[in-house]
Amino acid sequence: MKKPRKTHKIKEMVVNHLVTNKREYIIIIILFIIGIFSGVLFINNVKEEQYTNISNYINNFIEKIKSLESINSVQLLKASLWQNIGVALLICFFGTTVIGIPVVFGLIIYRGFCLGYTISSCISVLGSSKGLAFLLSNLLLQNIIFIPTIIAIAVSGFKLYKSIIKDKRKENIKLEIFRHIVFCGIMAILLVLASLVEVFVSNNMLKMVVNYF
Repeated sequence: MKKPRKTHKIKEMVVNHLVTNKREYIIIIILFIIGIFSGVLFINNVKEEQYTNISNYINNFIEKIKSLESINSVQLLKASLWQNIGVALLICFFGTTVIGIPVVFGLIIYRGFCLGYTISSCISVLGSSKGLAFLLSNLLLQNIIFIPTIIAIAVSGFKLYKSIIKDKRKENIKLEIFRHIVFCGIMAILLVLASLVEVFVSNNMLKMVVNYF
């Protein structure tokens, strides 16, 4: 009976967090969506030479995946952790400073841009069916964890920024910063999980999918 109670408490905490910070989440999600559309528009308006380079890169990447007998999971995990945790640390750090909140917004837009760029370029080069198969196998699972996590970290930084602006007492600021850092630490665990999913699940799925291309 203890496990259902714990699960209920966790769900309650998540729901309360989302309801309490719904305005911040809406703003951050809108910025992320703006980034996605920017990435799509960028691909749709690239010059022929740029498109050729993108096409060559994607096709070469697929051929490289096909030719690999085995995937170096340790090396890929290190790279994935470095990238995911690096983004989280940047958002967390700049979220603790008043002047850094525009950087947080910029990082969220940039991550959205990267996702939109990747989706649009893969579908454009590989076609709808192959492009979607490539994206679903390579990006879907880890991004289900990664995207909400970095959005949550950005919201925490945004909330901290608003708290500092409203209440400039040092004791309260220190407490809010501590809460923000602890929250980012918890979110970092989810980012580690996203990296594990990417390396040990998504990459193996991708290798199976590209063999049918």
